Amino acid sequence: MKFLLIFDFDHTIIDDNSDTWIVRCAPEKNLPNELKDSYEKGKWNEYMGRVFKYLGDKGIREYEMKRTMTEIPFTEGMIELINFVGKNKDIFDCIIISDSNTVFIDWILEAAKVRDLFDEVFTNPAAFNDNGYLILEGVHVHNCDKCPKNLCKKKVMIEFIDKQLQKGVKYTQIIYLGDGENDFCPITSLTKNDVAMPRKGYSLYNLISDMPQDASLEPSIVIWSSASEILSHLKLLTKE
Repeated sequence: MKFLLIFDFDHTIIDDNSDTWIVRCAPEKNLPNELKDSYEKGKWNEYMGRVFKYLGDKGIREYEMKRTMTEIPFTEGMIELINFVGKNKDIFDCIIISDSNTVFIDWILEAAKVRDLFDEVFTNPAAFNDNGYLILEGVHVHNCDKCPKNLCKKKVMIEFIDKQLQKGVKYTQIIYLGDGENDFCPITSLTKNDVAMPRKGYSLYNLISDMPQDASLEPSIVIWSSASEILSHLKLLTKE
């Protein structure tokens, strides 16, 4: 009997958005209006590429970015939750699916000494080039018209579960923790045995709350505000 925990990152593991937090590195902790106004819906990755270029042009280097990023607060109770999962790896596998990037996530998790507790992290590949600029790529190519073109979280989730099945790992239950609009697509493919856990007051919670009465999701819906509530739910599972 094994459970799969799927974590979003921004506003789920951490209590802010890593992509907007990096703006604290910019001159006067702000971006020019023409850069802010250049965002197009569904093209966040391209927008962040322009933000990173701007920071590079302003001489903001890796060590400054890292120092800033590791100051992001974790969501209340999240470190305790992650450590609990780490102590129960015979019961839980856990992965991250995020529209952040590899550099930010690794910095933040490693600073908190919890990176090794996650089995895999699926996010936008990023690296610093020879000129000290952070360069961003997309996760994959997909055909989902509901998701940003660089990432369909449902595709990542299904491919991971299929890969595990080929290794002989079949999950008793999938538990999906998220907050954003791009977390809606993956939970639509969960079954009645699974659990979707939207964070109260955020976009995913609002999308579920606003669904028509004749529409429904198969998984159980468990709403949370702090990670201590998620931990209480997981502790019940380990006692069953």
